[in-house]
Amino acid sequence: MSANPLLALQGIVAGYGAVTVLNSLSLEVRPGAPLALLGRNGVGKSTTLKVIMGQADMQSGSIVFDGEDISQLPTYERAMRGIGYVPQTRDIFASLTVEENLLAGLKRKPVAGLELAYEMFPRLKERRRNAGNQLSGGEQQMLSVARAVLGQPRLLLLDEPLEGLAPIICQELLRVFQRMATESGMAIVLVEQQVHKALKFTHDVVVLEKGHQVHSGSSADLLARPDLLDRYIGMAIE
Repeated sequence: MSANPLLALQGIVAGYGAVTVLNSLSLEVRPGAPLALLGRNGVGKSTTLKVIMGQADMQSGSIVFDGEDISQLPTYERAMRGIGYVPQTRDIFASLTVEENLLAGLKRKPVAGLELAYEMFPRLKERRRNAGNQLSGGEQQMLSVARAVLGQPRLLLLDEPLEGLAPIICQELLRVFQRMATESGMAIVLVEQQVHKALKFTHDVVVLEKGHQVHSGSSADLLARPDLLDRYIGMAIE
């Protein structure tokens, strides 16, 4: 595992227009060491992902990806450099088939990459001729993740990918995320309300409160401290 961060945020102040959401946020993400970004609702978790993708207004600070300051780059340039993003809204093309959605995610990569998506998510292969709006919520999430992965990102940002999904679908998604981190060394930032699952999957954790970082460290260590979880997130691990 590389000791050097692939992504480093330093002193980020950001939000939307005149509204500031993040205050002096700093964090690092390393290849193959997934990071959980946790906190109560409205503390800036999704905004952090949007800042990384260039979809929020950054007032100060720096975003360094693979040694390059990308703070001023537009979203598409960040994607071309190897940052993938799966938003809460999933954003699949509802009128296109599963396979057409996946082809849109290839980003000039070989079409043979489709087989990787189908290997990771056999359900998608079974439904490859179905339109996006004919899929269940879990299948739509699989499609959104598979499409992002086909672009072969080095960093994958996941915004509550397990929300509202059946436990068996959550397990399937987490299995794929683990494979990506382990086999390809992909860096992953996971925003997730299912705290127990998030901490078991990730290596490191950052907890936000009102746009500030209030805790950072090992996911395993935080998992073993229900008192801290109750303090920061208002819940204890079962």
